[in-house]
Amino acid sequence: MKIIKEFARYAVGALFIFSGVIKVNDPVGTAIKLEEYFQVFAADIAPFFEWFVPAALFLSVVLSVMEVVLGVALIIGYRMRITSWILLAMIVFFTFLTFYSAYFNKVTDCGCFGDAIKLTPWQSFYKDIILLILIGVIFWKKDSYKPLLGPILQEVKIIGTTLFFTAIAIYAILHLPFIDFRAYKVENHLPSLMKNSAPLKYVYIMEKDGETYEFENYPSEGGYEYVDAKLLNPEAAAKITDLNVWQGDNDYTDALLWGTKLIIIIHQIEKTSMDEIDRLRNLTIQNPRFDTWILTSSGYEKFEAFRHKHQLAAPYFFADATVLKTMVRSNPGVLLLKDGTVLAKWHYNDTPLADDVVEILNRQ
Repeated sequence: MKIIKEFARYAVGALFIFSGVIKVNDPVGTAIKLEEYFQVFAADIAPFFEWFVPAALFLSVVLSVMEVVLGVALIIGYRMRITSWILLAMIVFFTFLTFYSAYFNKVTDCGCFGDAIKLTPWQSFYKDIILLILIGVIFWKKDSYKPLLGPILQEVKIIGTTLFFTAIAIYAILHLPFIDFRAYKVENHLPSLMKNSAPLKYVYIMEKDGETYEFENYPSEGGYEYVDAKLLNPEAAAKITDLNVWQGDNDYTDALLWGTKLIIIIHQIEKTSMDEIDRLRNLTIQNPRFDTWILTSSGYEKFEAFRHKHQLAAPYFFADATVLKTMVRSNPGVLLLKDGTVLAKWHYNDTPLADDVVEILNRQ
């Protein structure tokens, strides 16, 4: 039993630290996921969940840092009664959350490990069931764990961990994630990621006379009823499937991925920061080395009024809000593309000058 008890302690502790660090790296992404959950719960359970949407970023930081701190507390044996109670409460809540998402197919990606590791809703639920069992062991044996450090060192460790990772989260909010796990990270060639890397292979599940059959090719023989199709090589599927850029009835996606483009991303203009609007405006001045485009998810009339008010003299196009949030964790944000390759991206707090952009292009 001692081996199981210690295994539970270190396995859960390590997983919580890993999961928390991934989220601390990208608190804006975690906040987007929390907003999605709150909106689903507001529609399905009770309207008051909408109240939490404006607090999503704050809750993202609190929950992400708490995960890391709980993992550290568990490993060093810090106040195990309190730690085990908090762990149990969290895993019960998240197990319900992932079951609800999986069973009702509400949120297709739980965001448990940010964009670093994608889990299906059922995979997330099974992961939480395993954690629930391990945390159950920890809770049962909570009084038998011995602290690894003295009382003062334990307090210093917990307070230091809390302050350090809170600072990391705030920095990531004010700038950009330290590590970008998304398909739009610097050096990625977007056109390549919009294609399958190999032919996709499926197995077709069919039913006939009450029996289930699997076929590598869709059966031509009659009498079979289609049940499902499973992708055998999901790693070969395109990583980007929803990038579409349009203006009116015209598709400009290919044009975006050709030539040198400085892309200013502005979505949800009601929530757009105006702190660096002067620098953004300067980037819209015609430059022989690059073309400046603006991508927005706001409506035509709203954005027309917005760009006239702030004198943004650059052509603008429309794209899905989720795609724009995936491109850069900043509103507004800036991307530099050359023939579809991401050369750089900036948070609005780090908005570049035109000379900075030219310098990057000169290094290519």
